[in-house]
Amino acid sequence: MTDDLDALRRRRQELQDRDDAVSYVRRVAQGRADVARAELARRRGETAEGDRHDELRDVLSDRLLGGPSRPPRPIEDHSDHPRAVELDELCARHGFGRLPELDIDELAQLVAALDDFEHAVSAERQEVFRELDTVTDQFVAAYRIDVSEG
Repeated sequence: MTDDLDALRRRRQELQDRDDAVSYVRRVAQGRADVARAELARRRGETAEGDRHDELRDVLSDRLLGGPSRPPRPIEDHSDHPRAVELDELCARHGFGRLPELDIDELAQLVAALDDFEHAVSAERQEVFRELDTVTDQFVAAYRIDVSEG
């Protein structure tokens, strides 16, 4: 039974690692969408012209670090994760690095593309949660059997 527990431990760790990566990419996507959305709002005259540096700092500290409601955790470099690469490619295609040069329609398309990407990553994260819950339940059941037999 110990082999089963070890296999379940490994699978649970794989899922937790995947969740960490997907969660990080999701926060980056949300942060980039927030920055692009703020630029779009400024261009449309919906918000006052503010200090972009302060806004960027606020967005990044909230999204990447999780804000005050999320306890600090070590942040690994997930930049080589396939979803992170996909996000970078999406941003390059839609001109995220050229925000000041984009017209309003291009900004709106960028925001929509980032929102769609974030929704897809959120759905993937929910799948990971479901599988993680299943593996955790299996682990607890196997552990109880192992303890009762041992």
